[in-house]
Amino acid sequence: MRTLLAIGLVVATVSVAWAADRIFTNPKPDAHLKKLFPQAVAFSPLEGTPLHFKAYAADPKTTPNPPLLGYAFWTTDLVPNEYGYHGPIHILVGMDLTGILSGAIVDYDSEPYGYFSVQPPEFSAQFVRKSVRAPFRVGGDVAAVSRATITISSATRAIRDSSRAMAKAFLNPADVKP
Repeated sequence: MRTLLAIGLVVATVSVAWAADRIFTNPKPDAHLKKLFPQAVAFSPLEGTPLHFKAYAADPKTTPNPPLLGYAFWTTDLVPNEYGYHGPIHILVGMDLTGILSGAIVDYDSEPYGYFSVQPPEFSAQFVRKSVRAPFRVGGDVAAVSRATITISSATRAIRDSSRAMAKAFLNPADVKP
């Protein structure tokens, strides 16, 4: 009995230590994943290095080697030190197998000017169909918002840097569209 208790404590400690290394994100992002990949039939759990979800065109439980549609990932997992004016901005990003973003969803922020900078749908909409090779320049291909420069710049950098890290880790450079 003591051995089982000791093993349980070790497992719990490792789990807590792993969770402590992550910035908390939405534990049930199913609706967001479906919005990023509406044609997906199934999604993998959050796993891998770097942490990500996989979007599948068929259910992996019933179809061997289902077609992969793309990846979704939290910016806070890939660039945890990117902070807005008031803290991390939790953005779930979707990317297809050619490095084109399917979207970016701001799930949570504590920004004082978030209500008119990163929360409106117009902010996220400008990343749909954007290549990871795009400049992601605030005031250029990303709209600047007066009085929210730090927030907009941070969120844009988080999307750019996390997307490029995922592309580098999982995509063939020859397949990435400009």
